[in-house]
Amino acid sequence: MAVSKVAIVGRPNVGKSSIFNWLAGRRLAIVDDMAGVTRDRLMTLIEHNGRFFELVDTGGMGIQDVDNLTSEVERQIEAGIEEADLLLFVVDTRAGMIGLDQVVAERLRKVDKPVLLIANKTDHPGLDIEAEEFHKLGRGWLLRVSVLQNRHKEELLDSILERLPDVDHSPEAAKMKIAIVGRRNVGKSTFVNTLARAERCIVSEVPGTTRDSVDVHFELDGQTFIAIDTPGLRRQKSVRTDIDFYGTHRAQRSIRRADVVLHFLDCSQGISKVDKQLSQYIEDNYKPCIFVVNKWDLLKDQMPTDRWVRYLRQNFPKMSYAPIAFVTGQSGKNVKSLLNHAQMLYKQAQTRVTTASLNRLVQAAIKKHEPPLYSNKRPRIYYATQITAPPPTIVAMCNMPEGFSPSYRRYLMGILRDYLPFGEVPIKVYFQKRQSLEDGPKRTREEGAPDMSQVQVYAFDDDGNPIDPNELAMRNANIADREDYLDEEFADEFEDAEFDDGEFDDEEFAEDEVVEIKGYDVHPDAAQDQPSHEDVDAGEASPDEPTRE
Repeated sequence: MAVSKVAIVGRPNVGKSSIFNWLAGRRLAIVDDMAGVTRDRLMTLIEHNGRFFELVDTGGMGIQDVDNLTSEVERQIEAGIEEADLLLFVVDTRAGMIGLDQVVAERLRKVDKPVLLIANKTDHPGLDIEAEEFHKLGRGWLLRVSVLQNRHKEELLDSILERLPDVDHSPEAAKMKIAIVGRRNVGKSTFVNTLARAERCIVSEVPGTTRDSVDVHFELDGQTFIAIDTPGLRRQKSVRTDIDFYGTHRAQRSIRRADVVLHFLDCSQGISKVDKQLSQYIEDNYKPCIFVVNKWDLLKDQMPTDRWVRYLRQNFPKMSYAPIAFVTGQSGKNVKSLLNHAQMLYKQAQTRVTTASLNRLVQAAIKKHEPPLYSNKRPRIYYATQITAPPPTIVAMCNMPEGFSPSYRRYLMGILRDYLPFGEVPIKVYFQKRQSLEDGPKRTREEGAPDMSQVQVYAFDDDGNPIDPNELAMRNANIADREDYLDEEFADEFEDAEFDDGEFDDEEFAEDEVVEIKGYDVHPDAAQDQPSHEDVDAGEASPDEPTRE
């Protein structure tokens, strides 16, 4: 049985979005004094007393949209009413009953569904008598609430459950959340409607049509996913209204809570500064990303995909690991392949590798190219371990983190991407200082454990069982004195691998800055200049079988 739906309806500026956020316990919908802010239907799942229902926020009835989108907003309201099992008719106690409230009430009389009349902004018992006039609307029992004063919230939730059909089970959790981001008018809402197979979001040539982040549930191969349609971003100097400001922050929040991000680009337009700032935000939050070149049907006969791939790689060098897809959102061409590859990235971000295999790879990379001397000393990595995912996070215990130049860190990152099973997603690598045996007087094995006060390392053996950090430290205490760490078979295999034998130019990165994050020294450009992967051309190759250059 599907989850019951409760739609909030009413005239503009009665507090529908405020009630939506209030019941959800989060700021999901934009709340502003300007009428007509809400256009699309916003949905969120509510749980109360062990029961679930989906709450739907709709636009204000009877408003004339400033961008001539009144008919589109009305269709969204009508769809919300049609799908709902219960309607919350919201009125404003402080403003009193006006003619538009009566128009809404007359419209709801034609709907054969239960309606609960909510008198919002009844901030104290002294205003209860003011709400009595709304009984004239003929909607039966009246519930007085106040979002501002948090008044009668539990009573409202209890009343909703009393009027909803019983549901025997909780809703199925979505497998993955996909954020669709990009500039204005690149086809994000059209793509979401294609996924949902319905007019779920308003589509218009008017820039800035989408104002809120809209969660849309859809199914693919029997599994449930969430697509997050976000407001189109614009240049910072062009943000002049509160609506633009809220839209930017809603889009950023959607990126933070997404599992995979689809960065949409219009093939008929060039890459702008906004696109670069957006990709930087995605990279800073370590989110798996696919560059989606939309509306490819306009250029497929005029430009080869290789040209656009080179153009993207030149403009986004720090995200050279991100796949590229060419789609037509309106017709749905290559959309299925794109979603399949998004699931692949989601699995890569969840992947863990054993400490033993990671150490063999790191030591082999160091043997192939040793780091340059730093202060007449050789930087050394004693061992490395993956501590969490997502994103895959690796801690390298070493003698001098500052001794590893930015260029050498990028070399190690490239090796990790080429030989570990998460080459197309962001990877965090932290260099942590460990007190080496050679840095002080001779100590016993018990005293030779590294300082673990700044980081909790979770390591796993080959069977997947956790290893105690102190035991791991003692086990690796003498690694620095062992010349032959790798077994000969792996070393021979690695010697046959092809790597760039170029020199590392430390002076080239002299102006780069090393920052400290939670006790680790890590360079902000650690993911730059990685070995490139063959791009996913959804129009010519299957993303299910990614290959690497």
